[in-house]
Amino acid sequence: MNKSDLTSKIFKNLSFLKKQDVDEASTILIEKISSSLQEKDRVEIRGFGIFSTRKRASRIGRNPKTGSAISVHSKFYPYFRSAKALKLELN
Repeated sequence: MNKSDLTSKIFKNLSFLKKQDVDEASTILIEKISSSLQEKDRVEIRGFGIFSTRKRASRIGRNPKTGSAISVHSKFYPYFRSAKALKLELN
């Protein structure tokens, strides 16, 4: 499911809202989660999960084309951990 599919499904369930308002709300939500992660904060949505960042250590990688060793610097990446309630619903 992509963002436009999500917007359409929310709009169908909440038909008293304008589709443009639902689209703006989803855009704002995604932007706020992204900006929080950029500041290394975590975002917890009860019953759904936790968005956070984790750090990958620097390492030596390989260029797949040539096989030569290259240095890959440490970096942060987004991480999602689903809530227990979500895991139970899926299983």
